[in-house]
Amino acid sequence: MLSKLGRLLFSIISVIVVLAIVLGVVGVYLARSSFPQTSGEVKLNGLESPVDIFRDSYGIPHIYAQTSHDLFFAQGYVQAQDRFWQMDFWRHIGSGRLSEMFGESQLDTDTFLRTLGWARVVQQELEALSANERAVLQAYADGVNAYLADHKGAALSLEYAVLKLLTPGYSPEPWQPLSSLTWGKAMAWNLGESRLDAEVGHAILMKILTPEQIGDIYPPYPSDHPVVVPGYSTGTALNSSTVQSQGIQILAEMYPAFESILASMSNMESVLGPSGSGIGSNNWVIAGSRTSTGEPFLANDMHLGEQMPSIWYEIGLHCVLKGPECPYEVTGYSFPSMPGVIVGHTDRIAWGFTNVGPDVLDLYIEKINPDNPNQYEVNGQWMDMTMVQETIQVAGSDPVELTVRYTRHGPVIWDNPDENIIVQEKWGVELPANYAISVRWTALEPVNIVKAVLGFDSAQNWNEYRQAAMDFTVPSQNMVFADIDGNIAYQTPGNIPIRLPGHSGDYPVPGWTDEYEWQGYIPFEQLPNAFNPPEGFIVSANNAIVGSDYAYKLSTEDYGFRAARIVQMIETAPGPIDAAYIQKMHGDGFNASAAYLVPLLMQLSLQDQHLIEVRDTLTGWDYQNQMDLAAPALYNAYWRAVLAGTFQDELPEDYWPDGGDAWFEIMHQLIQTPDSAWWDDTNTTAVETREDILRSAFSNAVAELEQLLGKDSGRWTWGDLHTVTFYNQSLGTSGIAPIEAIFNRGPYRAAGGGSIVNATSWMAYETDPVKAYQVSWLPSERMIVDLSNLPVSLSVNTTGESGHAFHRNYNDQVDLWRMVQYHPMLWDQQQVESAAKDHLVLSP
Repeated sequence: MLSKLGRLLFSIISVIVVLAIVLGVVGVYLARSSFPQTSGEVKLNGLESPVDIFRDSYGIPHIYAQTSHDLFFAQGYVQAQDRFWQMDFWRHIGSGRLSEMFGESQLDTDTFLRTLGWARVVQQELEALSANERAVLQAYADGVNAYLADHKGAALSLEYAVLKLLTPGYSPEPWQPLSSLTWGKAMAWNLGESRLDAEVGHAILMKILTPEQIGDIYPPYPSDHPVVVPGYSTGTALNSSTVQSQGIQILAEMYPAFESILASMSNMESVLGPSGSGIGSNNWVIAGSRTSTGEPFLANDMHLGEQMPSIWYEIGLHCVLKGPECPYEVTGYSFPSMPGVIVGHTDRIAWGFTNVGPDVLDLYIEKINPDNPNQYEVNGQWMDMTMVQETIQVAGSDPVELTVRYTRHGPVIWDNPDENIIVQEKWGVELPANYAISVRWTALEPVNIVKAVLGFDSAQNWNEYRQAAMDFTVPSQNMVFADIDGNIAYQTPGNIPIRLPGHSGDYPVPGWTDEYEWQGYIPFEQLPNAFNPPEGFIVSANNAIVGSDYAYKLSTEDYGFRAARIVQMIETAPGPIDAAYIQKMHGDGFNASAAYLVPLLMQLSLQDQHLIEVRDTLTGWDYQNQMDLAAPALYNAYWRAVLAGTFQDELPEDYWPDGGDAWFEIMHQLIQTPDSAWWDDTNTTAVETREDILRSAFSNAVAELEQLLGKDSGRWTWGDLHTVTFYNQSLGTSGIAPIEAIFNRGPYRAAGGGSIVNATSWMAYETDPVKAYQVSWLPSERMIVDLSNLPVSLSVNTTGESGHAFHRNYNDQVDLWRMVQYHPMLWDQQQVESAAKDHLVLSP
């Protein structure tokens, strides 16, 4: 017989169990209520003719429509079915309206976004579109709204049920053509933020390091690494340039202000994902002279931050009768929220992107009139700023009014004299009160990406594709191309500034003189391009595009280690290249830093027998970062410890080495200088040598791995250390464990690493060793297009097609992705219908 306490506990436990069951049933109901209808028939107002939508086992839709209007209407409908929460979240980011969804917690982010003025620029872009481009956006919006009309709250997506607890009054408004354009600005920021980070970093480090030290950590591009277009030149080589002395003096006074800008940027990372050296991509195209089929292969994998759901949405768009009114027959990867396909192939051509990483942003130090804070100096004259009023709606609070001030360069992003006291206390200097910082960035000028994407999706040859590329100006991308006629090609498009001698773009510069004004953009015809190069291949992996004799400054993003490895694998292929070999290339884990550091480690004198035995793990290692090996676990821990021991004593924490491509080159140069002052640990009274630092680093690495993976080094594996978790972009880091468990997936073991072809980058500077090895950036998709037979092409997403937690297609591609496997990239209609698991008809 139960005691009273026992009966009480039993009753409490029973209630908890019943509640858990009820909540579980309700949770399952809410989750499943958002799953879309993918078979049968749905009648919709606004369609002109019936539309067929076939989905394969991965949930990837192929849409067949009679007209362009119906094609993009249906694309809007299916993307709303699968990803509307993501679309809604994205448009609030792009327009600086996150506070409407999440309240005061996002006010700082919205303030920064409104200051940059993305929404104002997008409105200008919308007004400049042609009638056809507007019609496409409107058709897409009508399709989204057709889905919204019959789906509300949790029936739209489970996230809305969670959001209702935080913001009860929130309800998504109808989709507008403007909504589709806003995400383009967020992507431009994501791919180009590292330039702002670099410019701010240069300014801060000028105060701390000597010019020689700055030269060490910003080395030139390695002369033995490949460029994308060898031999391409426009004449006079670019002059080296420096900021003039007056600008340097002001930078020395103002560098703490740049830390304030970095704080605003960190808010952006919380909603857009990380920036840094891992943001990049690989693509290459191989001519038929080198392939098993006699026709080209095109490969692409674009590197972005991990997120759930994936940033990409795979889709096929097919006009039943292709013609002038409906010219689309295309499949590939799109952005949820935007009509068309961004990368993929049509019935005749294929294309892929990597980020150029040009310097398209400058910070200007503006002199402010001490008698009028809304005036700034230009060539000795006071000019009035343009003033823009913004109202930020905040859920649960009163609206916040914001005044944004514009100079001739762009918005003022720092002008806070109240920080003087903070700065003085922290740094011992007082900021001049009559200066501000403005930004000029190409993405703050109107562009027409819609025209470019529609041009890609209907192009039939290189000339038509290149014509469309002229309009893909922001963000600038390395575009590789192949067609069924056997051609391969490359083009750099983009609005890339021309600067005067004396202005490198590396540092914030004086804004009160014309000496640092842009002189327009590099003309499209002078931007690098190639058509059927004699090498028989083109490789773009964020490496330098051209040699040093090119007249303008282009890519500054990467040091070419991935590109060098891809070129090496193409040139040393054991036979004609096929899809299986390209798969091997996608999964290649060769670690170039290990190739020069491990031999030095193996020669190092060690006294501890245990360390000698552990070091033997590296004997015979081929420098491949494969997930089931112990050697890459040991080496990468050693790499992290070497970087920390060498640089953390002299660099501010915000600039500790992340371990990416720049540090591959920095350390490659440094080990050849054993008497460099960098080797000395300034925290000790002794003068350390290179061998001292390497020896200490190895001991520290072994200790760290024993803490993380256990004492038995034979059981260590890289995959146990190097994992990836896909975090829901909006709710996945809420700090509320049950919510995170619903929407996040992982951790999963991963291969690869930073500056490796299989580019699963990690953060060497993290103080928490568990977080340090976690994947931060990754190949966000992979694609292999066989131009000899399009239906046998291959692709894979990171997570899945669906944005609905618990849906079978939410994370069903993760294992394919991490094992570098693929699914068929379905193409012709017979193949699509044969593979279809669902068939939905949308009827007028």
